[in-house]
Formats: sequence, structure tokens, C-alpha cells
Amino acid sequence: MEKSVSTRGICSIIDITSLVNDELRKTGLKEGQVLVFTVGSTAAVSTIEYEPNLLKDIEETLEKIAPRSKRYHHALTWNDDNGFSHVRSTLIKSSLTVPFQKGRLLLGTWQQIVIMDFDNRARQRKFILQFIGE
Repeated sequence: MEKSVSTRGICSIIDITSLVNDELRKTGLKEGQVLVFTVGSTAAVSTIEYEPNLLKDIEETLEKIAPRSKRYHHALTWNDDNGFSHVRSTLIKSSLTVPFQKGRLLLGTWQQIVIMDFDNRARQRKFILQFIGE
């Protein structure tokens, strides 16, 4: 199933754990796994402890690894100045598989599923949920 979230871009990190849990309940499945896949090459999906200071840490770390101010070769192709967002997406990845048991996601106490939008503009970020199980 396709879902979407509104983002502000750059390093927008959106907690989608409740949404995934709600969709899992609707399926009636008890054991299996869910695939979460971000549509597009400038976003990613991961798990984190979703708290404000860690969100800042992630943004600051990604700025060191793939800074927005750097001139990327990608801009020579499309002139859209979002090479940093493609690099960040590649590093974090576009999909994640989470197991579930007894109808509950098997996440740690402080572990949430997040969509991360790295593009240089706000957008509706689409993602796919695919449940497999019994």
C-alpha cells in the first residue's frame, strides 16, 4: 500500500511507527514482516530513537559527511543542486524490513521507524508498506 507524509526537505525526519502499527492491525496478520520502501532517490528509511537532540545529531553528522555547500557533479546533469540529498539517501538506504509477532512490530523500546527526506525542498514523500505473514 502507498502512503505519504509531508516534509520540509533538507533533513526532515518523520516518525511513521504509529502509522505502520495501524496498518499492521488492519491486516489482521500475527507473524511476519513488513517492508518499508521510500519512493525516490533523495529519501531514506531507518530506525532511530526519535528525540529532538538525536534529530539534531543526525542532521549535523550528515552535514559533515555530505555537506549541502559542496558542489556536486550531479548538478552538472540536472542543475538542481541536490547532489547532497542523493548521497545521503544512498548511505542510509531506501528500504527497511521489520519483523512482527503476535500482531506487534518487534522494535526496541526506544526504536522508531522514520522516513528521512534529504531533498532541497518541501514535498509529499511517498513510501510503500508491504506486509508478508500469516
